[in-house]
Amino acid sequence: MQILQINSSSRAYQNGAGSHSTRLAGELVQRLRQVHPGAEVTVRDLRMNPHPVLDEAALQALFTPAEHRSPAQAARVAQDDELIDELLAADLVVLAAPMYNFGVPAQLKVWIDAVSRAGKTFRYTEKGPIGLVTGKTVYVVQTSGGMHRGSSTDQVTPYLRTLLGFLGMTDVRFVYAEGLAMGPQAEQRAIDSARAEMDRYLSSQAIV
Repeated sequence: MQILQINSSSRAYQNGAGSHSTRLAGELVQRLRQVHPGAEVTVRDLRMNPHPVLDEAALQALFTPAEHRSPAQAARVAQDDELIDELLAADLVVLAAPMYNFGVPAQLKVWIDAVSRAGKTFRYTEKGPIGLVTGKTVYVVQTSGGMHRGSSTDQVTPYLRTLLGFLGMTDVRFVYAEGLAMGPQAEQRAIDSARAEMDRYLSSQAIV
């Protein structure tokens, strides 16, 4: 069993303070390891190890046949390949996704751009695109300072569900912690609610 944890917050989490999404994602991974003894965990922290953006040089490298790439181009493509290989190897994915200005953090969008590659994680057919990243369960730990779930201001949930489904990941389970900036009591309620959602998922027989 391979578990991939992706942290995308711009804040660190240390000694009980800092990023709520990183904290809760870590808690979920530890609980998944209890369900799946011996599971191996890979943590990709996009704050500690930011990935290069998809700029013109990266696009040129990707669209240059492998045998014609310069050493610099080959090295750039290899950076994206590493993220794709991590994703393809995972059985369970835990994605920490805080809401920033109604969307996902820039570093998470960079990760998405890196792993979304035609011929590797999806392919086009006469009947439309087909996702190639299949057979995985994805847990999205979505945190926000306000209350957005089920409203027009929550653009993170539909975006990630659409994107992950496009790549073939249709078993996507959201864990919400909302109202984290609305005072200490609201913060604790949000944490408790997220943990309760974890309980519901982990008690289900539907987990991988």
